Amino acid sequence: MAASELYTKFARVWIPDPEEVWKSAELLKDYKPGDKVLLLHLEEGQDLEYRLDPKTKELPHLRNPDILVGENDLTALSYLHEPAVLHNLRVRFIDSKLIYTYCGIVLVAINPYEQLPIYGEDIINAYSGQNMGDMDPHIFAVAEEAYKQMARDERNQSIIVSGESGAGKTVSAKYAMRYFATVSGSASEANVEEKVLASNPIMESIGNAKTTRNDNSSRFGKYIEIGFDKRYRIIGANMRTYLLEKSRVVFQAEEERNYHIFYQLCASAKLPEFKMLRLGNADSFHYTKQGGSPMIEGVDDAKEMAHTRQACTLLGISESYQMGIFRILAGILHLGNVGFASRDADSCTIPPKHEPLIIFCDLMGVDYEEMCHWLCHRKLATATETYIKPISKLQATNARDALAKHIYAKLFNWIVDHVNQALHSAVKQHSFIGVLDIYGFETFEINSFEQFCINYANEKLQQQFNMHVFKLEQEEYMKEQIPWTLIDFYDNQPCINLIESKMGILDLLDEECKMPKGTDDTWAQKLYNTHLNKCVLFEKPRMSNKAFIIKHFADKVEYQCEGFLEKNKDTVFEEQIKVLKSSKFKMLPELFQDDEKAISPTSATSSGRTPLTRVPVKPTKGRPGQMAKEHKKTVGHQFRNSLHLLMETLNATTPHYVRCIKPNDFKFPFTFDEKRAVQQLRACGVLETIRISAAGFPSRWTYQEFFSRYRVLMKQKDVLGDRKQTCKNVLEKLILDKDKYQFGKTKIFFRAGQVAYLEKLRADKLRAACIRIQKTIRGWLLRKKYLCMQRAAITVQRYVRGYQARCYAKFLRRTKAATTIQKYWRMYVVRRRYKVRRAATIVLQSYLRGYLARNRYRKILREHKAVIIQKRVRGWLARTHYKRTMQAIIYLQCCFRRMMAKRELKKLKIEARSVERYKKLHIGMENKIMQLQRKVDEQNKDYKCLMEKLTNLEGLYNSETEKLRNDVERLQLSEEEAKVATGRVLSLQEEIAKLRKDLEQTRSEKKCIEERADKYKQETEQLVSNLKEENTLLKQEKETLNHLIVEQAKEMTETMEKKLVEETKQLEIDLNDERLRYQNLLNEFSRLEERYDDLKEEMTLMLNVPKPGHKRTDSTHSSNESEYTFSSEFAETEDTAPRTEEPSEKKVPLDMSLFLKLQKRVTELEQEKQILQDELDRKEEQVFRSKAKEEERPQIRGAELEYESLKRQELESENKKLKNELNELRKALSEKSAPEVTAPGAPAYRVLMEQLTSVSEELDVRKEEVLILRSQLVSQKEAIQPKNTMTDSTILLEDVQKMKDKGEIAQAYIGLKETNRLLESQLQSQKRSHENEAEALRGEIQSLKEENNRQQQLLAQNLQLPPEARIEASLQHEITRLTNENLDLMEQLEKQDKTVRKLKKQLKVFAKKIGELEVGQMENISPGQIIDEPIRPVNIPRKEKDFQGMLEYKREDEQKLVKNLILELKPRGVAVNLIPGLPAYILFMCVRHADYLNDDQKVRSLLTSTINSIKKVLKKRGDDFETVSFWLSNTCRFLHCLKQYSGEEGFMKHNTSRQNEHCLTNFDLAEYRQVLSDLAIQIYQQLVRVLENILQPMIVSGMLEHETIQGVSGVKPTGLRKRTSSIADEGTYTLDSILRQLNSFHSVMCQHGMDPELIKQVVKQMFYIVGAITLNNLLLRKDMCSWSKGMQIRYNVSQLEEWLRDKNLMNSGAKETLEPLIQAAQLLQVKKKTDDDAEAICSMCNALTTAQIVKVLNLYTPVNEFEERVSVSFIRTIQMRLRDRKDSPQLLMDAKHIFPVTFPFNPSSLALETIQIPASLGLGFIARV
Repeated sequence: MAASELYTKFARVWIPDPEEVWKSAELLKDYKPGDKVLLLHLEEGQDLEYRLDPKTKELPHLRNPDILVGENDLTALSYLHEPAVLHNLRVRFIDSKLIYTYCGIVLVAINPYEQLPIYGEDIINAYSGQNMGDMDPHIFAVAEEAYKQMARDERNQSIIVSGESGAGKTVSAKYAMRYFATVSGSASEANVEEKVLASNPIMESIGNAKTTRNDNSSRFGKYIEIGFDKRYRIIGANMRTYLLEKSRVVFQAEEERNYHIFYQLCASAKLPEFKMLRLGNADSFHYTKQGGSPMIEGVDDAKEMAHTRQACTLLGISESYQMGIFRILAGILHLGNVGFASRDADSCTIPPKHEPLIIFCDLMGVDYEEMCHWLCHRKLATATETYIKPISKLQATNARDALAKHIYAKLFNWIVDHVNQALHSAVKQHSFIGVLDIYGFETFEINSFEQFCINYANEKLQQQFNMHVFKLEQEEYMKEQIPWTLIDFYDNQPCINLIESKMGILDLLDEECKMPKGTDDTWAQKLYNTHLNKCVLFEKPRMSNKAFIIKHFADKVEYQCEGFLEKNKDTVFEEQIKVLKSSKFKMLPELFQDDEKAISPTSATSSGRTPLTRVPVKPTKGRPGQMAKEHKKTVGHQFRNSLHLLMETLNATTPHYVRCIKPNDFKFPFTFDEKRAVQQLRACGVLETIRISAAGFPSRWTYQEFFSRYRVLMKQKDVLGDRKQTCKNVLEKLILDKDKYQFGKTKIFFRAGQVAYLEKLRADKLRAACIRIQKTIRGWLLRKKYLCMQRAAITVQRYVRGYQARCYAKFLRRTKAATTIQKYWRMYVVRRRYKVRRAATIVLQSYLRGYLARNRYRKILREHKAVIIQKRVRGWLARTHYKRTMQAIIYLQCCFRRMMAKRELKKLKIEARSVERYKKLHIGMENKIMQLQRKVDEQNKDYKCLMEKLTNLEGLYNSETEKLRNDVERLQLSEEEAKVATGRVLSLQEEIAKLRKDLEQTRSEKKCIEERADKYKQETEQLVSNLKEENTLLKQEKETLNHLIVEQAKEMTETMEKKLVEETKQLEIDLNDERLRYQNLLNEFSRLEERYDDLKEEMTLMLNVPKPGHKRTDSTHSSNESEYTFSSEFAETEDTAPRTEEPSEKKVPLDMSLFLKLQKRVTELEQEKQILQDELDRKEEQVFRSKAKEEERPQIRGAELEYESLKRQELESENKKLKNELNELRKALSEKSAPEVTAPGAPAYRVLMEQLTSVSEELDVRKEEVLILRSQLVSQKEAIQPKNTMTDSTILLEDVQKMKDKGEIAQAYIGLKETNRLLESQLQSQKRSHENEAEALRGEIQSLKEENNRQQQLLAQNLQLPPEARIEASLQHEITRLTNENLDLMEQLEKQDKTVRKLKKQLKVFAKKIGELEVGQMENISPGQIIDEPIRPVNIPRKEKDFQGMLEYKREDEQKLVKNLILELKPRGVAVNLIPGLPAYILFMCVRHADYLNDDQKVRSLLTSTINSIKKVLKKRGDDFETVSFWLSNTCRFLHCLKQYSGEEGFMKHNTSRQNEHCLTNFDLAEYRQVLSDLAIQIYQQLVRVLENILQPMIVSGMLEHETIQGVSGVKPTGLRKRTSSIADEGTYTLDSILRQLNSFHSVMCQHGMDPELIKQVVKQMFYIVGAITLNNLLLRKDMCSWSKGMQIRYNVSQLEEWLRDKNLMNSGAKETLEPLIQAAQLLQVKKKTDDDAEAICSMCNALTTAQIVKVLNLYTPVNEFEERVSVSFIRTIQMRLRDRKDSPQLLMDAKHIFPVTFPFNPSSLALETIQIPASLGLGFIARV
């Protein structure tokens, strides 16, 4: 389609920006041809009208889809242009923290200014052997590609590293060399790879310095050739240097430093060996203080000095030469402090006894006066004479600086030469890889000669780069048979011709240098005249006549002509050089011995500094021709020649390009400056590569990848069987312009932008499909939701209506109940109210009647008083009439008396009223008291008594009141009785007064009682409340204490459990660590032993020339090869003939000491292991005891069973003793040379022997029957339940009855009893003698152990002695040992003589008994019967012969046994056709027989031969899994047999009684068990390596690349570096391949009878390898970090888990090893946006380290447009949350890690006597016993 059609609405473009270089914008409307303005919307939210160029009408660059941003290869971008490249690099660098990116064949490396954990050895191992496109971009990938192409194509390689200062060139080159050193190794023991790496610190110290751009800037260019032999191992290296910046020695700009070595010397000045240099602080020297920055942050110069000296030592530079170097460098520093004083304008002088010059002369070994003279003078020569002329102070200073620079340059070259000598190899170099670390294109404000040379070199390199890129493109097109059209690319040959051709700039410069009066100005004029207006690449500045401009490939550069001639000449005074040559310091003349003339070193002054005028040395009269030749070799000439040589070297190799980019000028970590990056991208040729790629067909897809990616754009009818034709048909429909693509043989080639168009179509199709799916799914979900809601509503309605009905029924029942309750309640209330009212009415009536009576009484009283008054008044009237004078007095008296009476009356009235009120109140008080009484508790008895008294008083008062009423009535009836009544009233008043007092007293008492009662009540209530509170507090305290006790108990229990678990875990970890350490030591020892054997074989082959014919190998060689297979105590007690062994003097002492250290360490580990094992056994025994106590149930059995059991045991023991006696008797009879009667051929002897044999066989048969009966009884005992006691006795009686019916056991028992009585005494004596012998042997073994320890100590001491003393000590030790052995042999000889005499006596006794028996038989037969009738043996009924589970072989057949059973055995046949572990059983049965014979030598020889033969088989066929698995299984079975039949109780408890009889009786093979355990560990490790080698090619392809779930992940464009396709081709591995291989491994191990626990450990190791390799590749491959790939991984892991479940291996711990991979897959799938997501990720990914989590998040890449990238802020949130997590900083898992292996004891239930030996094994020479 047309390009303009892509400029539609919402299309994103790039527009130029002065600040950000390029800015992204979005179209607001479609572009139509002819439009002059584009309406854009910027990302900042602003709208912009972008005007198109009216001339070119070029549209802005289109932006790539988001899924293509961040690609590993820039050529994978659909739109290839500058903004796309810049944006892709920025996204990778800032967002993903990825510093490496491919750009076609170029690796772009951006300096992060931060240490990254991506250069460890684990990363090197991950990239080793991988294709360049299979892993993420890395310097290691480029190095691996170069190494692989060198080995594959047998062509030399070059890695060209270029870039600005501070871009990281040196570091990249260093890492490339480290990769070669690590991957290839060295071809000799000289560790050449270490020397190659050691050259870096030396060259950095003398050639690197701090600049404003870089703290470790290389101030020279270097090309290092790393040489390899035919096996592609490093054998040496060679270094070439270019353009050392000598001017830095004498001048440094602000904030810069001199070369590092000077500051390292000053920092180490206080060392004793440096005191003679008389150095001080760096600020005290002129040459080191000019920059004002003597320190570098984070760098310790003293430590760096130590590293430099260590590297020098490693490279073979002796201490004397090192001190010589430091003397020269210190002399240069002191030379810089030499000052000059002006005499006049043309002369100067040095102060007398100038200390810096004195020190310089002392260090250099030159004459002070002579050097002082020539520093201030120079020699001038003319045609006729030579004279000396003084020089000015400025000239002297320049001459001093020139001398310092010259010395440093010569020293630099000398060091380079010595480094090359150290790296040189005598072996012929087969190929090499060159690493070029050279400066990039430079342009500054002031550019001088240095920048000119640097840019000239970059022009040459760029030309070579362009040609190489063009060549690769052409080869690719030709390979795919694409029509080739010439691509126009920039050819910088005109610029190179301008510089180096005849009459070029360099040619004119050299010619001007030859002119006597040549200057920079005259040279500039010649340049103008020659090239101005004639060459388009050469220009003249407008405002200068001393500069010129060259148009380089990267940019225009203006060069200042000032200083060009002087720097090109680079002269130094000859007289000063002669003074140095005459030095007494031997090393100094060496620097100038190859230079009898003024040499021009390879450098010039620093950039930007104008050099001072310097007068060249003119030739003397004697050497005009020679000195004329000297001036021809200028710096430019040298540089041009070396550059031509470099280009020839590079053209002869396959180049690999690394372009280093400096992201910013401030050294800020991960800060990207777009302007600086664009400048460097233009300068380094990356954009040129992009342009060349974009000019052709940059996007390339295989047909399968295209089909897989764009299958969604095809219809079903378009899909054909031929993928190629399918793709052609579809492309013709999708892209109408056929020029936009081409079909190759295997790929489809697209022009720029077409992939983006296809991606747009694919995204539109997927979006439409997604909308349709969403529509359908949403409709289905809504319908489903509606139906669900409808069903829910109906259900809710049903339940609600039911609930309402139930509620209504409940309401009705409650209403009826409430009505009934109300009826009865209202009745009760009315009745109670009536009773209250009735009682109130009665009370009111009583009070009313009392009130009326009282009123009547008061009326009567008033009437009585009125009569009295009338009487008195009348008397007064009569008396007044009588006596007028006395009337007033009488009247007054009457008035007074009346007044008093009134008062008294009032008083009486008041009292009467008060009494009535009191009565009323009393009545109310009584009611209150009654109410209070009802409220007070009945327990208050005192209160009740008082109330009763008060009631009595009230009764008395009422009765008295009735009496008074009666009296009043009587007074009314009769006046006469008034007086009496009056008196009675008075008395009543008195009584009332008394009653009042009593009432008051009663009230007070009542009040006191009430107060007392209240107080008592309050106190009681207070006491009760206090008691309740105390009770509550006590309850709370009790509950608290109980809770605390429970919590404390729980905490203590949990603490103890946790502590126990932690201690157990710690013990397990320590045990595993010790096992791992021990197994690593064992592995290392095995490797050293194999290496020793290989060297031994090589020495044998070199020393012994093989003769024609077959040479037989000594049969004992294999048994003597391995010295560590048995301990020294066995070797010392060996009583055999001397064997031919190698002298111990030939062994290397270092190997022996290592062996002793390893043996000591093994002993310590064995002791620790035994302690831990004992502790574990003790705990297990405790557990078993507790379980036994719980499960123990008393079972009472009859006495008959105990009797039969004892009887059987007695029978067995006596049977065994009798058998041994019979064997000894048989042996004695067969060996004795008796008379004719007892001769072996005599008839009687034969009869007796046959009878004895038959009796022996019969006894064996009876023993077997007894065992059968015993097993039946045991099984019956287990089957009987405790409740059926009658059944138990019945079954027991039946069994006993059966045995009695047989009668065989009783008969055998009686016969054995009779025989035992005869031989009992003899057996007892032999038993005692055997015990004594065993005790003696134990003592002898103990003494031998002590002697062995002493021997080892002496040997260790001897190894520390010098060789002469060692020989003498070894001789003395040998004499002592031989003497002790002779004494021991004499003692043993005496003991054997005694034993022989004793056996002879026994033999005589047996012969006598046999003779008597024979005479008795001869008396019963006639002589004729003796001759005619054969002697018949006694017929005893017996079964078939029973075997003892032993195999007998002759000693000379041992090698034959080992050969047939081990060396030539085919595992596949044995595993399929025979029982598992058969060789182990056969070997153990042979060992048993040797043990039965008590043949120590035979046991030792067989075990040693077996171990060595297994080693030979594994060494020969160690890469075959079946072989290794077979012998691992058999070795473990052999080890288990040695344990099972060792006789130890811990192992015997699993055996049957028959198996316990087969235990070893004479030898303790515990040490051989340790040797076999070590051998099994070695075999296990070899098995792991074999299966790792088999699985490793499958893992990445099957677990990551292959699409197990088809269609989930789409294939993205991959660019030039093609990755392995995820589509399963015929040759690729899939997950099914891995599962099939796992099935194969498992079936082989099961067929070989490997222990189940060992199979679990192997499976766990396999799964760890799968998980580790998969995760490591995931962390190093950006294209694998996506959501869909996470789903694929999860599915693959689930398949592996399903495999574990099918094999019943879920408890093997294999699943746990996959946990990091599972969490990484989950991390790819989970949401990654919010803080909650971050918290979930942190809690979920506990098996991943922080570095791995951040790496996965940085690498996460969307495959489709619907996925989103992980934001930088989210990654920072994750880092903040995980900052406190303490985990390993290592990024990758250790895929080589091997878990420590254990071999749990697994006894065999197979009976040895039942094993049959097949004839196919060829073991007919061994016999079953």
